[in-house]
Amino acid sequence: MTFLVGTIFAGEAARDMYAGFPVDLFLLLAGVTYLFAIASANGTVERTIEAAARLVDGRRALIPWIVFVVAALPAMAGALGSAGVALLAPLALRLARRYEIDRRMIGLMVVHGAAAGNFSPLNVLSGVVTQAIARGGLEMSPLTLFWANLAYNLGLAIVIVIVFGGRPRQATAASGPGPIEGGGPAVSNLRADQICTLLALVAVAVAALGFGLNIGFVALTAAAALHLAFPSSSAGADTQIAWSVVLLVCGVVTYVAALQRHGTVDVVGTRIAATSTPLVTALLLCAVGAVTSAFASSAGILGALIPLAVPVLAQGAIGTTGVVVALAISATVVDSTPFSTVGALVVANAEEAERAHVYRGLLAWGAVMVVTAPFVTWLLFVLPAR
Repeated sequence: MTFLVGTIFAGEAARDMYAGFPVDLFLLLAGVTYLFAIASANGTVERTIEAAARLVDGRRALIPWIVFVVAALPAMAGALGSAGVALLAPLALRLARRYEIDRRMIGLMVVHGAAAGNFSPLNVLSGVVTQAIARGGLEMSPLTLFWANLAYNLGLAIVIVIVFGGRPRQATAASGPGPIEGGGPAVSNLRADQICTLLALVAVAVAALGFGLNIGFVALTAAAALHLAFPSSSAGADTQIAWSVVLLVCGVVTYVAALQRHGTVDVVGTRIAATSTPLVTALLLCAVGAVTSAFASSAGILGALIPLAVPVLAQGAIGTTGVVVALAISATVVDSTPFSTVGALVVANAEEAERAHVYRGLLAWGAVMVVTAPFVTWLLFVLPAR
């Protein structure tokens, strides 16, 4: 579609079409799935899950909530949501498999846990929003944005647990060994390749979360180093890269980038902003943010749409903070779709036999977010502040 539209209607050169290809997302998906494929092939993931099973100590109902909190912490500390999800999703999905927890539920808890920390004052998304408002000469409350977003995602987490099964079912023999009983060390008798894999995972986490390095490049480098150092235990790991997910997601994002490049999103947003009713304008901007952000960068969409809202907000008919909160939440809770970075990470790290099921689950949930988030946030945050 990018080629057809670019060639027939836009008259673009090939190099212009390439510009929309999400290289960072490609490297992230390929690098993380490659690294964890090696960790799975040499048994490191299984050892890690055994250690986690000891910590959980049979309290299966707590697992989704532990995952939610752990996913939120890196984002609250300032890391991009994709970094925390990239590291947590593979382990959370395997822990869910051990305890026969719905993989769709655990994946969504990872996604919305990360989303809960999106607008921490330390997070880059908070900076994108507050700076866009400041450039328009307006003021808002960053703390209100943070707490409102956290509360909204927490509410969604409760709905997720209810919709996707509530209390997890008893693990079956087919799902692998159950919880480890008794004392003793959580992980023992590790081989050299497993020790190196654990060190590599820690190094990737520190490099990405602590130093802000590109997690795709770092994960790919660590995976390649492990494969070279331990070729026998890493055999076949490169074939486990989720190429079908990589091509699907990167293809969709490339096409959406073309639509943005051709001005489609700007035209729609500008026409909406020109409507005469501020309340309707706010609702429609939230809807545009939700639809486009489901396939594109949330930061980019917020950076484009908030300036369009500034002239409407400057009229004083509706509250600035309420509109910004509604727009910010609408543009980020839709990241649960499998076409967003974090949603794609969940799908890519699901077991191959379960991948289609997880994909459909995230697609359905994401569609619900696209439809409901603009209207619900408008009701909760815009109407009361008018």
